Amino acid sequence: MSNQTDSLAVALFSEILTVDQLARNNVAKALPRGMVLSHFSVLNHLARTQSERTPAQLARTFHLTRGAMTNTLRKLEVAGYIHIRPDWDDARRKMVTISPSGRSARDAALAAIAPIIAEAVEQVGAEKVRQILPVMRDLRIKLSEGE
Repeated sequence: MSNQTDSLAVALFSEILTVDQLARNNVAKALPRGMVLSHFSVLNHLARTQSERTPAQLARTFHLTRGAMTNTLRKLEVAGYIHIRPDWDDARRKMVTISPSGRSARDAALAAIAPIIAEAVEQVGAEKVRQILPVMRDLRIKLSEGE
């Protein structure tokens, strides 16, 4: 790589990391009381997929250790947001699904953060966002190949 390419890569990833941190902070402030970003992310995933997942599948999806995912799932279960049941085919595994109260909590969180996200897109411009999405998607795919 040339120095120019190195400099471009550093500038790009510096912006990505800064945007990530700012987005997380802004969204976290808007979440309903008691909900953290990791809780919302899991609930949102379960609501969107509309199917059961194992803790290991969820850990892979979110690029977390199984222990970290187990901790998040335990908190969601105590809150009543998810149901965890044994896998009837393999008693060593568990299956996770979103509960009706989890779906309601996810919907409330989404309603709270949607205006923040919409305002950011509006300020930047929808056309610019449409243009950058394929690049961001390509970067995500490329970076996930290494995992």
